[in-house]
Amino acid sequence: MNADQLTDGLQTPFLLIDKNKLQANVHRLQTRIESLGAVLRPHLKTVRSLEATALILPTRSAPATVSTLAEAEALADAGYNNLLYAVGISANKLERAAALLRRGVNLHILLDSLEQAAEVAEYGLAHGVTFSAFIEIDCDGHRGGLPAADPAVVDIARRLSGAGACFQGLLTHAGESYSCSTPDCIRAAARQECGALLQTAELLQSQGIASPTLSVGSTPTAHFADDLTGITEVRAGVFTLFDLFMHNVGVCAMDDIAISIVATVIGHNKRRNTLFIDAGWMALSRDRGTASQKQDYLYGQVCDMSGTPLPGVRVNSANQEHGLIELPADGPCALERFPIGSRLRILPNHACATTAMHLQYQAIDEKEGTREVWTRITGW
Repeated sequence: MNADQLTDGLQTPFLLIDKNKLQANVHRLQTRIESLGAVLRPHLKTVRSLEATALILPTRSAPATVSTLAEAEALADAGYNNLLYAVGISANKLERAAALLRRGVNLHILLDSLEQAAEVAEYGLAHGVTFSAFIEIDCDGHRGGLPAADPAVVDIARRLSGAGACFQGLLTHAGESYSCSTPDCIRAAARQECGALLQTAELLQSQGIASPTLSVGSTPTAHFADDLTGITEVRAGVFTLFDLFMHNVGVCAMDDIAISIVATVIGHNKRRNTLFIDAGWMALSRDRGTASQKQDYLYGQVCDMSGTPLPGVRVNSANQEHGLIELPADGPCALERFPIGSRLRILPNHACATTAMHLQYQAIDEKEGTREVWTRITGW
C-alpha cells in the first residue's frame, strides 16, 4: 500500500514519517561510525518519540542524547538508561537530574564554567549523588563552550573530580558545519572538531587528568569525518529524518528525507495561478533556514502523494493556517492537476522545527502496508 492509501481519511494537515527511510538513515550512519572505531550516540531531539526511539537505539542501554529533561524523564520511564543532557546545566535543574540518577539512569550533564562545576559538586555532595559531567569545548566559535586547550578546563575538571561530581570528558558541536556546501568543507569541520577535543585532552593529560570520553558531533560532520582516532563517540540528530537544509548542505539526497507534511488543496486563484493549502506555519513551522543557502525552498518543497518532488513548486508563503503555492508559469504543473480536495506532501526546511509543531506523527511502512500513530514528547 502507498502513502495515499495508508492515510486515506485522515484530517489534514498531519506529519508523515516514512519508517523505511528513517531506519535506512539510522543504519547508514550507525555502520559508518562503527567502521571508524567510535560509538554513535544519537540525538533524539528531532523526533522526541518513544516509538521512534525504539527504531533508533538498538537497546535500552545504548547511548542517547537529549535536549530537555522532559525527554530524559520520558525515556527513563520507558527503561532507557544511558542519556546525555546536552544543554548547559543550571542549578534549578539539578533536583530533576538527581532524581534520574537515583532511579539508576546513567545521566550525563554538560557545563563550561567553574561556577557551574562548583554548583554541581556542592549539590551532589549535599544530596548524596554523584553527577557525571562533560565540559563543553567551542571548536568553531559557533555557540557555547571554552576554547580548545583553555587553561580554565583544568580547574573545572579538578572541581569535578571529587565528592558530588565526576569528570566524564569533553564535548563539542561543529555547528559551523551547517554553513558548508561541499564535502571538503564538511571534512575540514570534522577534523577541526576532533582536533579541538584531542588538543584539550592532551592538556588535561599533562596535568594528570584523564578524559574518559571525547564526544563530537553534528549531522554533517558525522557523515563526512574520515578519521575518528582518539574519539569515543559521535552525536547527530536530524540525520534520522533529514530535511531540505541538510539536502542543501550535501549530506542527504532528496529521497532520504523521511518527513513530510500532508496538506489538502482548499482553493485556487486562477488569475495568479496559485493554490491554497490548509497547512500554514502552524503545520510547517516558520523556519526559513534555506533562505541563506544555494537553493531557497521558501516554506517547503511540494511533492505529490507518492513523495515525488514537483519541479519548481514550493510553498511560497505561509499564514497561520494557510499556505500559498505559486505554480511556475512555464512549468509542467497546471491548476487542473490539483483539484480542490486533492492532497500534497510538503518536505520541510528544518525537521526539528516542523516536528515541534505536532503532537502526533503518522508513521507508515509502505512495504508492510502499515500505519502507526507516534506521540511526541513535549515540554522541557
